[in-house]
Formats: sequence, C-alpha cells, structure tokens
Amino acid sequence: MSVFEAPDFDHHETVAFFDDKRTGIRSIIAIHSTALGPACGGTRMYPYSTTEEALTDVLRLSRGMSYKSAIANIPLGGGKAVIIGDPARDKTEARLLAYADAVNAFGGRYITAMDVGMGPDDMPVVARGTQHIAGFDQPGKTGGDSGPLTALGVFVGLKAAVKHRLKVDTTQGLTVAIQGLGKVGMGLAKRLHAEGAKLVVADVSADAVNRATELFGAKAVSPNEIVTAACDVLSPNALGAILNEQTIPKLQAQVVAGGANNQLARDSDGIALKGRGILYAPDYVINGGGIIRVAGQIFGWDDAEIERRVLAIGDTLALIFRRADTESAATNLIADRIAEERMASAANSELKAAE
Repeated sequence: MSVFEAPDFDHHETVAFFDDKRTGIRSIIAIHSTALGPACGGTRMYPYSTTEEALTDVLRLSRGMSYKSAIANIPLGGGKAVIIGDPARDKTEARLLAYADAVNAFGGRYITAMDVGMGPDDMPVVARGTQHIAGFDQPGKTGGDSGPLTALGVFVGLKAAVKHRLKVDTTQGLTVAIQGLGKVGMGLAKRLHAEGAKLVVADVSADAVNRATELFGAKAVSPNEIVTAACDVLSPNALGAILNEQTIPKLQAQVVAGGANNQLARDSDGIALKGRGILYAPDYVINGGGIIRVAGQIFGWDDAEIERRVLAIGDTLALIFRRADTESAATNLIADRIAEERMASAANSELKAAE
C-alpha cells in the first residue's frame, strides 16, 4: 500500500520516512498543512507492531494538529512525527541526535515538540541538533508546564457551553462530573470549586481522588460510573472515545466539556449528542491551551498575550455553538468547517500573492 492509498491520507503536503543505518532509528514525519504557518506537532515514540500502524498514527495526528492550530487562530500548521521503538529500551542520545537531523531536513517547515514516549529530559538532547523545536523549558523563552493553561481554557470553554445551553453565567450550584484528575482535571476542579460548583470525580489514582474530596468537597465515584453520573456537565479529562453508541444514550449531562483528546469514538457520535440535546464542546477546541503555549514560545509572546489567546477559547466556542444552531449541525462538524475555512482562506491568499 502506498502512502497515497492509505485510508488516513488527506492530501498531506509531505510524508517523509527516515532510516538512519548508523544508529538504527526509524521515524516518519508528516506535514499535513503549512497554509497558516510552519507545521507544528509533537514527536511520539512508540513500539508500533507494523510500519502501517505507525503511518496511520502520524497521518491522523498531523491532520489533527492542522485543525487544532487553525481553530486556535494561531500562525501554525499541522505536523507530527513518530519514532518506531520502545522508549524504555530503544532511546539513546545518538538516536535522538539522528532524529534532530531528520527534523532539520525540512528546513523549518516542521517544528517538533513533546508527545507520548518523549519527555522533558529528551527534548534538550534533540535541541542540541536542531533549532526547530519547542514546547519545553528553554532559557530566556516562555514555556513551562502547559497544564495550567489547558485547564484555564477548559474552564472558560465549559462556562461558554453552560451559558449557551443552560443560560447561566456561572457554574455556581451546578454539578460537574470530572473524569480524570491529572494536571488539567485537578486544575479545572480547583477553578470550579472556587466558583461554587458541586463536583463529582473519578480517577484511577486513589491519591488524586482523595485530594479532590479533601480540597474541594468532591463526591467520589468509580471510573466506570463517572461518564453516566447524574450531573449538569460532564468533563472528560482522561480517556478518549468515551462518547460512543454505548454511553451516549445513558448520559445524564446536558453539557459535555473537557480536555481529553478524541472524546468522540466517531464523528457521527457528535450528531448523536445533538440528537439528545446535549451540547458538546469539541475537544480540540477546548483543550487548545497547550498548543497556544507552544506557539507563544515559538513566536516570543509574553505571558499576558498567551493568556489572552487562551481566554479567547470561550469566544471561539460561543461562535461554534451559535453557528451550529443556525446551520442545525453538530458542533464537532461546525468546528471542522471553521478550521477548514481558515486553512483554505490562507491557502488562497498565498496563491493570489504568488500571481
């Protein structure tokens, strides 16, 4: 099967395969779109069982980054990289530096960052070989943990959804079920508690659950119960594909707004949510705080500018909700349309400028 025939190939601009015989590293870098700016997306290191599996992942993820950057209204395109290997066994300094050479081959059209299997200790090593890298602590640049900013974006996005669906300006008195109490989920819980929301929480970590119950007076339920718990708002901040044909009929929430990636098992599940009158905040819109933080580091924005752009996530979602009502369409499909319109507009502007 050629790349062009791959089910997830979506007119990607470039898909490059790298095989460094000296170090043994094998990687694939995909650039989906540079219409809005250089392609940006993390590097994932994973022991894929086949090259086809790795190709599928990099094609899907790079396309997703194009949409995420476009909807966040930042001057970046979408790209992604995968390194085929076990990060616990196959990661060496020589291989990371060879990977930096692969990034350099794009001449700045692709900017890499962290993803699964690549940690804060790895990025400075890669950075020794390439300047086309962001999303980690670098002297003299904005950066740091993106968790608090992602949580802020989820909070303002959740409030925008509540205002549209429930016609209230505050979460005070509402019951919010939070699935996942990592940096984003716990940060969200803190903000919601401060505003007076009632919290129902679940996490695989008993320590995280105990912290939430002690600090925020949250009610704990099992991970198996949280998605269908009685609540006004369901906030998924852990697993993907939790909104599917099995769970959607059982949801008690009127709003779904959380930071987890790939919450819909299929695009059609967004239509199913609309059919039930449940307002869904598209995941790649509401969790855009992370890519905004990375963009801030790339373009030298100060903290105030980065926060302003994160707060604008609420305005973007309000626009999506209004347009979804006007066009009688699911919110995930409207978000896609807006992102596609922005990329197409930028591409057309480039063509006109070249004439």
